[in-house]
Amino acid sequence: MTDLTDQIRNNLTDVRSHIASAAEAAGRDPGEIELVAVSKVQPEDRIAAGLAAGQRVFGENRVQEAIGHWSHLREEFPDLRLHLIGPLQTNKVSEAVALFDVIETVDRPKLAGALAREMKKQDRQLDCFIQINTGEEPQKAGTLPAEADDFIRACIEDHGLSVVGLMCIPPFDEEPSLHFALLREIARRHGLGKLSMGMSADYEIAVEFGATHVRVGTAIFGAREPKA
Repeated sequence: MTDLTDQIRNNLTDVRSHIASAAEAAGRDPGEIELVAVSKVQPEDRIAAGLAAGQRVFGENRVQEAIGHWSHLREEFPDLRLHLIGPLQTNKVSEAVALFDVIETVDRPKLAGALAREMKKQDRQLDCFIQINTGEEPQKAGTLPAEADDFIRACIEDHGLSVVGLMCIPPFDEEPSLHFALLREIARRHGLGKLSMGMSADYEIAVEFGATHVRVGTAIFGAREPKA
């Protein structure tokens, strides 16, 4: 465990150093940027190593997997903050609201309404990001840019969600800066201060374009192990 913890601690230090350098080059305060360690599909020993190395903010894609990873660790690590960064089905909303602190993938009216009702029921007000499908990819979740303004207003005014920012996942084969700039502009129109954008391959570019949250998995934990 010690060797693995040291390795992941070094990886975290390296990623944070790159974030700081990118922020300083852009004239930004590195303290404005939160590193979300993406622990999806990672084995328990790597997650434990990340915790031992001091990381406390993690991102998960699937509700059931996240419950297996984190439900037993909440009491031991009360400063843990969990972000849901994968698509959320309405039949998982109750479990998601109970476990997560931040929902980054609000992408459709039905989900917004279900989240609002469940947060009221559980008396939990989670921060929400609206996911924008900046590449308009049919296989990818997220509201389309042309529909974003109306949807953002509906989430805030009609559903009463605590919308703090926007999130995107650029197309794999396109220049990410174009998508980061689009997300930043939509957020500016609505006075939203937080941008979740940038992953292992492009988080430094995202920082240049105003990211306040970067979602990094492989650069911290290494390649995800294939399922047996």
